[in-house]
Amino acid sequence: MRSALTLPEVRWAGASLLAFLAALGVDLLGAPSAVVVGLYLACYVLGGWEPALEGLRALGEKRLDVDLLMIVAAVAAAAIGQWFDGGLLIVIFATSGALESVMTARTRASIDALLDLAPETATVVADDGTERTVPAAQLAAGQVVVVRPGERVPGDGAVLDGVSEVDTSALTGEPVPARTGPGDAVLAGTVNGTGVLRVRVSRDAADTVVAGVAAQVERAAETKAGRQLFIERVEQRYSVLVVAGTVLLLAVPLLLGAPFTETLLRAIVFMIVASPCAIVLATMPPLLAAVAVSGRRGTLVKDVTVLEALAEVDTVVLDKTGTLTSGRPQVVSVTPLGSRRADELLALAGAAEAGSEHVLGRAVRAHALERGLHLPDAEGFTAVPGEGVRAVVGGRTVAVGRPELAGDVEVPGVAALQEAGRTAVVVLVDGEPAGVVGLSDEPRPGAAAALAALRREVGGDPQVLTGDAERPARVLADRLGLTRVRAGLLPDGKVEVVRAEQARGRRVLAAGDGINDAPLLASADVGLVVSEGAGALSLEAADGVLTRDPLGSLAPLVVLARRARRIARANLAFAATVIVVLVGWDLIGTLPLVVGVAGHELSTVLVCLNGLRLLVVARREDRRARAAVAPVPVDPERERVGA
Repeated sequence: MRSALTLPEVRWAGASLLAFLAALGVDLLGAPSAVVVGLYLACYVLGGWEPALEGLRALGEKRLDVDLLMIVAAVAAAAIGQWFDGGLLIVIFATSGALESVMTARTRASIDALLDLAPETATVVADDGTERTVPAAQLAAGQVVVVRPGERVPGDGAVLDGVSEVDTSALTGEPVPARTGPGDAVLAGTVNGTGVLRVRVSRDAADTVVAGVAAQVERAAETKAGRQLFIERVEQRYSVLVVAGTVLLLAVPLLLGAPFTETLLRAIVFMIVASPCAIVLATMPPLLAAVAVSGRRGTLVKDVTVLEALAEVDTVVLDKTGTLTSGRPQVVSVTPLGSRRADELLALAGAAEAGSEHVLGRAVRAHALERGLHLPDAEGFTAVPGEGVRAVVGGRTVAVGRPELAGDVEVPGVAALQEAGRTAVVVLVDGEPAGVVGLSDEPRPGAAAALAALRREVGGDPQVLTGDAERPARVLADRLGLTRVRAGLLPDGKVEVVRAEQARGRRVLAAGDGINDAPLLASADVGLVVSEGAGALSLEAADGVLTRDPLGSLAPLVVLARRARRIARANLAFAATVIVVLVGWDLIGTLPLVVGVAGHELSTVLVCLNGLRLLVVARREDRRARAAVAPVPVDPERERVGA
């Protein structure tokens, strides 16, 4: 309440209400009419000056604003002595505006909170081991920072050494700190626990997840849904019709000899009850509430149109590594070819992967560092999305990636790894096969249950699109109960699958991570990127960021979007019904001005509150969900008796 009072719209509405109540009170006590009228005038000015100014500005731009219609109606009511009715209209209209301002302010507060997550400074470690403090906003990819206990991580990156518990709750909503060690990804804004971490920054400060999602939430607050834009276009034409209808209701009866006061009152009531205020506000509150709820649950969407698209999806395609799996693959075998030793092969591969954003590349490099190997500097690094990386290491060209890099040459050991459900990564030195690295990546915890829930909500079996070989992809799919698998796909192959589905009239939701999934995310109707492996390109291409439990978030997100759509539709139906009933009453019978004002403005408030109801319902559901997984306290007395 205290924060709401800092908003000028709330203060003006409150002042207008106090003036209205004072006018009503002194009128009932029999005060002189000059005092009563003066208080009502104060109510009009305090609650109506801002809508009047906005309406006049819109009129100057050749637009007819609903605000202006309400002010004209209130002034006309006062002109015929209906001060109470006009004041009630002003108060309720100002209250509606204040409510909308509170909603907007809450969204802005969530943006500011995101921006405040990242610390102001960072401790950078130079090559000679010396430390210096720099502004966190100046961090660049490749720099190494040290994060001491209790400090916030200054940039996105991967842990080089050290073990700690990292609290991600401010960004992801996950209340339990995650154990983090070498090779694990960390995000800017998360809080380090008791250990000391050395982190290699993987993104420039402007490209971090926290900066990206803050910008996305800001765009969400500023973007209007397609249905809302349509409604506002209709509103302009409809408002002109309302004015025309009001003029006719005033002019025609007067020309036929009807009494002026009664005729003007009927025209005023028509202008009020026919105005589309409730219809205009029917759509955005539930969609903005859904944006806020999804952010609290760990999914940050780019704008409200994403929620509209999510409500329509009927097909799901998923990347494998980092999306279906934990994204923390482990090296399980290193098989050199020829005279090379395993450590030599691993050192070459780890050096070449120095600039890689892909989880497999990071896993290979992390394993080499854990083995204590010296990794020479790499030059001319190039990432080939969907294939691998190339770099010059010690004067030799080293390529690391999928087996297809070797062309028609069959690399020994690849088939055995794939048959066992492992991922095979080949290493080429100057174009010749030098060895194979085998990796294993376990499914995310709860993946099978999350996919089953997604299948129930969307109505179809999710499809796996992966650049991995057929056998490892099938092994994973079988473990998760999936039957539709497309393996060996390059990024453009994934895009072709999505476009084929869209050509059949399907609405596609895609989830992936890493730079190689950027084309997939951009081509889908809704593309969501897993924050753990997201690169700057995939963050830009995606419609939203999954920062917590990527698979488990998808089904609730679709449910939330569809619930927001249902509320928006219910709001539209309710608002239209109220307008039809009140207009019909005014045209056929005699609708009292106070009833018309109360019916119209209260319907506007109700659609806003109905939209915001989504916040309360979702909070209650989240509370129940947390209680369901919370450990049950043990009664020591009962345990002693039971023993």
